[in-house]
Amino acid sequence: MKLARSSGPPDDFKIMLETAAKHYSAGIWIVSYVFQLLAAIILLQTLYFKFTGAPESVYIFTKLDAEPWGRYLSGTMELFAGIMILIPRTVIYGAILSLGVISGALVAHLTVLGIVLTIDGQSDHGSLFALAVTVFVSSLVVIFLHRKEIPILGKKFR
Repeated sequence: MKLARSSGPPDDFKIMLETAAKHYSAGIWIVSYVFQLLAAIILLQTLYFKFTGAPESVYIFTKLDAEPWGRYLSGTMELFAGIMILIPRTVIYGAILSLGVISGALVAHLTVLGIVLTIDGQSDHGSLFALAVTVFVSSLVVIFLHRKEIPILGKKFR
């Protein structure tokens, strides 16, 4: 017995297209994917700094009294969120996780770190805070657009 090989796109991509066709217009699907990519890119690009012990990351987590375990935990959660937000079956979970992780970062900026970080005399001009706000807003948009997929609560939006 021969197994037929599909020449079409991978299964996850097919599922994403089928889900989009069932629940969303093309415009909403595109908007969602743009925000998913934006959040994922920001979350994933910061991992290098967290996992390599870059001076900026060490400074931040030392000031939060959570070095090194907080840096590794935060990086791991951001890694999961960044991957999950791109996978059609887990996009809502990734967006919720992303919102939770980045909320912690925003609270840290607003209470302990400040909006503008100055490390060794060099200012970040608020760029880390701006990136966190961008991820927060992107995650909220994705959650809103995929609200029907939220377990238990999603039934209320159908």
